[in-house]
Amino acid sequence: MFWETTSRCNLRCAHCRRLDTADEAAAADLSTTQAQAMIESLAAFASPILVFSGGEPLMRPDLFELAAVARERGLPIALASNGALVDESMARRIHAAGFQRVSISLDGADAATHDGLRGLDGSFDAAVAALKRLRAAGVATQINCTIARHDMTQLPEVVALGERLGATAVHFFLLVPVGCGEQIAEAMMLSPREVEDALGRLADLAETSALHVKATCAPQYYRILRQRGSKPSGRAADAAGPAKGTAAKGCLAGTAVCFVSHRGEVFGCGYLPVVAGDVTRQSFETLWRDSEVFRKLRDPAALRGKCGRCEYVGLCGGCRARAYYAFGDFLAEEPACIYQPVTAGEG
Repeated sequence: MFWETTSRCNLRCAHCRRLDTADEAAAADLSTTQAQAMIESLAAFASPILVFSGGEPLMRPDLFELAAVARERGLPIALASNGALVDESMARRIHAAGFQRVSISLDGADAATHDGLRGLDGSFDAAVAALKRLRAAGVATQINCTIARHDMTQLPEVVALGERLGATAVHFFLLVPVGCGEQIAEAMMLSPREVEDALGRLADLAETSALHVKATCAPQYYRILRQRGSKPSGRAADAAGPAKGTAAKGCLAGTAVCFVSHRGEVFGCGYLPVVAGDVTRQSFETLWRDSEVFRKLRDPAALRGKCGRCEYVGLCGGCRARAYYAFGDFLAEEPACIYQPVTAGEG
């Protein structure tokens, strides 16, 4: 479960899933009592990794109090941050709180590339410093990197940077045009051919790097791996990935992943703006088992267009968020995939 702990953020990223990160919006953040009830409802039903995300989660005053609740209930926890607020003291506090992994966003291999997308000079240096401080404090780290036109040629350099910084993993997120990302989609999104080429390069990097390198929000990556006879990189435990025991698969929205907004709304993922329920009104177990949106996301036979005909549908499934952006239908075909299905049942 990815939980948007707050809408507050200290950056103004050009590709953010949110359009509004103002304090006025943060007034609707779940209260401490509501958040604790959500965590307890989740733990009563299952034991997924709970990722404290945002906005910037370190801007939520009761973050560590709620992390302690999750730990007491037996939930593994992770943190997703931009790193700007991670000084040495904060790094030690994160370690003491028991976060199994902290992901830091680095959208490029150098300051000019990253800062241009993140909207704040110095944010690259701050992110790199945070990664170093967290590692020094004994926290496992992960780099999250958006793949778009601004950094499409820098993928090897980002992985090399992760190796130098002692990261455990580098996860590349293919741009999904929601929120602010929709405003830059035309200029920043890769063509389907460029996506295919970029994912092929990632597959090469996954085979050669000591880090856990994978593509996220790019389900066709798993089809590419199958065609190449490769397996997903498994060199490092993935503390912010699918639930333990879940087979490697493309789109995990509503099957092994869900997203809870700062107000308590539940979505298949953070990029798919179709509400599946609300944790302030339903137990998480009821929502997870009975949501009509989740039921549709879990049914490969419900997919339309070439995704519905594709022999790799069970392995890939196409990005449901990009389908929604392109066609207004989250069951439509993946618009960023170049592959043309052959015969159902093969692959």
